[in-house]
Amino acid sequence: MPDNPKIPQHVAFIMDGNGRWAKQKGRARTAGHKEGVQRVREIVRGAYDLGIRAVTFFAFSTENWSRPKSEVAILMRYLDNFLSGEIDQLHKNNVRFSVIGRGEPLPKYLQAKIKKAQSKTKDNTGLRFVLALNYGGRQEIVDGARRFAQDVLDGKCNLPSLDEEKFSRYLYVDDIADPDLLIRTSNEMRISNFLLWQLSYCEFYFTPICWPDFGITELKNAISEYQKRKRRFGGLDAA
Repeated sequence: MPDNPKIPQHVAFIMDGNGRWAKQKGRARTAGHKEGVQRVREIVRGAYDLGIRAVTFFAFSTENWSRPKSEVAILMRYLDNFLSGEIDQLHKNNVRFSVIGRGEPLPKYLQAKIKKAQSKTKDNTGLRFVLALNYGGRQEIVDGARRFAQDVLDGKCNLPSLDEEKFSRYLYVDDIADPDLLIRTSNEMRISNFLLWQLSYCEFYFTPICWPDFGITELKNAISEYQKRKRRFGGLDAA
């Protein structure tokens, strides 16, 4: 990695290509999802050592319910197994775990495990690990607008008080900085309704590598590319 102290503090991931990876190897799509879970483990375990302080993974979108029921059921089971097998270790490593997205119609048993995992790790001060589950970016903005409108109706605030900073506090996670870097695998070049509000000044990195093959080495490559860029946030370069 270049000798450059500029490290993205928050990295978001769109984990694409699990099914494609499995097809290339003559295996079932679910084998790709299973291998993809291993990459999440690897990234979570290594990100903090690289200087990253938060990671967000797009695990399941509101549109993914349209997939075959058998595939959705297996994805839910993998998520369940991940929570059962990893939360104690995450807690031991001072990782704070959060989920963003609507609870319904996630299975009740999974909602209960998510709530327990978030409660157990809520006071941890190390890596922030966010999982976007049953998540949609437009949905998040609509839900935030509804919460603000309800506060206005309840007399807790007034309409003229709303600005960008205040509205951000009505989104699903209000205590974490916006992503500096978005990584999408499998050569897809779109954001697919992910973190629409938060990605306004994010740097994008697209790679042809499928998610099951994306590990710490590939993450270092993405950071190296990020370090070469100049982020002006709408302004001009310093003279």
